[in-house]
Amino acid sequence: MSEAGISEAGTSGARTVTSGASLLEFDQVISGYGEAVVLNRVSFTLREGHSLALLGRNGTGKTTLIDTIMGQTRHFSGTIRFEGRDMTALAPEDRAAAGIGWVPQERNIFRSLTVEENLTAVARGKGWDLPRIYAMFPRLQERKGNLGSQLSGGEQQMLAVARALMLNPKLLLLDEPLEGLAPIIVDELLAAIARLIREEGLTVILVEQKAKKILPVTDTAIILDRGAIVHQAASVDLLKDENALALHLGVAERPKAAKAAR
Repeated sequence: MSEAGISEAGTSGARTVTSGASLLEFDQVISGYGEAVVLNRVSFTLREGHSLALLGRNGTGKTTLIDTIMGQTRHFSGTIRFEGRDMTALAPEDRAAAGIGWVPQERNIFRSLTVEENLTAVARGKGWDLPRIYAMFPRLQERKGNLGSQLSGGEQQMLAVARALMLNPKLLLLDEPLEGLAPIIVDELLAAIARLIREEGLTVILVEQKAKKILPVTDTAIILDRGAIVHQAASVDLLKDENALALHLGVAERPKAAKAAR
């Protein structure tokens, strides 16, 4: 079984992380929707306190893997364990209660509630509270009295992440959180995600199209193609592997500008 979270990559090179206990395990999981199989015998282990970049071209099964973790797909075979407990047959709400936070692409927020009401409505447990959230996302403190419908797309995404944190999750799933955001918001949100991983030690699975944006802030990376894992490496190594990036993701280094003729 592949293990995610053994080698660690920091924002400026390798970081030292004590190898934690296994938090999430996929063992030969096959899942999909209706009669259609999407994930095909996927196996990996994610350890507590580690972060995983989940990469792949469009339609390769990334969101299906996230949906499978949350119990939103049809299970055909294989086993999913969380904290050593078999949760293969667990209902979605029970998976959330077990400590899995999920920020889907749809940015699930209450548009008719204020920012602060959005946060307090889902608060559970100890750890993440309003002062801590506002320290992580100063924009939300500035907008705490505004309705969800009055926020920009980037602010709504920050609120969606903050709502997931208010549940005090053990594992946070982020499905393309940077999609469609302005560059300045991308940088701001990415910095917050890096803090969650680097400073807070939160276990995170991050799905994203922008491989070179998220590889510097994650520990390990998995690339999916046609629902199967085709490449796995430490994020710092994959970031330097132009051949693998080009082969599996179509990401190639830009050619250097030709020198002007004399």
